Amino acid sequence: MRSTKTAEPWIEQGLGPFGPAALKPYSRTSFATDGSTLLKIYVGIDPEGRRRREVATVERAALWGISVPAVLATGNDEPGSWTAFRAVDGTPCSVGTHTALEEYIGHVVAVGGRLHRPVAGVTPGSGWEARRASGVSARQFLLDQFSPRCWWLPWWVVLSEALQPIDSHPVVHLHGDLKPEHLLLDGDRLHVVDWEASACGPAVVDYTDVVFHLVRDLLHGGVPPGRIPVDLLTRLPFSGPVLAWRLLLWLDRRGTQDIDLITAHDIYRLATEEQAASAYRSLAQTVALLRAAGVPR
Repeated sequence: MRSTKTAEPWIEQGLGPFGPAALKPYSRTSFATDGSTLLKIYVGIDPEGRRRREVATVERAALWGISVPAVLATGNDEPGSWTAFRAVDGTPCSVGTHTALEEYIGHVVAVGGRLHRPVAGVTPGSGWEARRASGVSARQFLLDQFSPRCWWLPWWVVLSEALQPIDSHPVVHLHGDLKPEHLLLDGDRLHVVDWEASACGPAVVDYTDVVFHLVRDLLHGGVPPGRIPVDLLTRLPFSGPVLAWRLLLWLDRRGTQDIDLITAHDIYRLATEEQAASAYRSLAQTVALLRAAGVPR
């Protein structure tokens, strides 16, 4: 049951006041006027589930020695699902130069080295919390993230069959969104933020998400498809089927008919590619064509 005691329950916790909010697709964030606290209000897809997931994961990641922002208060009240974090110093990783991109990928590998260690009893699913064995495979966990409209599209069977091999991959803890802006550099220290997409599954899911966002964002920034630095991206573990899945998930979550622009042949070609460099070039060309067809970022 929601509390109606105050429209700003964090005030009762002695937090704030907060400045203007930065609007993102799935959250509204704002800093306290003294810079000490970051307030996140979850919006969009499953806000309460994402709140609980992030709070639990951050607390566990801290126990593993990963530098994360401490949770100061959290709740599900009149304003919605929210969490207040202690603000951390640091500058987001840059990908503006070849050297900066190389350093960012190095940080991704380092974070992955801490997270992606097989743990007995871990099963695929959202968050890191223990759950009863449900029989859900890694493949099914990925497919379950699509909306029902995708079940009847021509590429569904192609993707489902292509993803079968990942069921043999070890299940590990995933951050779920290792974008450059979620890795904050503070001298020699690296802070990792925004854990609401945390999950358990094959490690290649984390790395594929990194590659997808880099390709998409570099293209958005004006880099031609042929200039995407695939030589650096191939440092990360690769799976053609997971890369195809990530492209389709992006289109599905847009809530438009953009996903209809992708054919079963497009997915088969990407999913069966065995060489990472060739797959990343194909991804860049596909995303560039989608952008030319009017699909926004």
